[in-house]
Amino acid sequence: MAHKNVGHIDRIVRIVLGVLILSVAIYYESLWGILGLVMLASGTLRFCPVYFPFGFSTHREKE
Repeated sequence: MAHKNVGHIDRIVRIVLGVLILSVAIYYESLWGILGLVMLASGTLRFCPVYFPFGFSTHREKE
């Protein structure tokens, strides 16, 4: 599995927005649901493929 690069607050925001976007997209039968799925998946897996190439991370390792 890839290294975690999504932190706690980032994860919560992604999951909430993912569910919201997905729900609205299903209601309106829109392709925006794909964005909701991507956000939900990245929040659940704690890995964002967009962050990876840039070396960006909101995840903080516990010391």
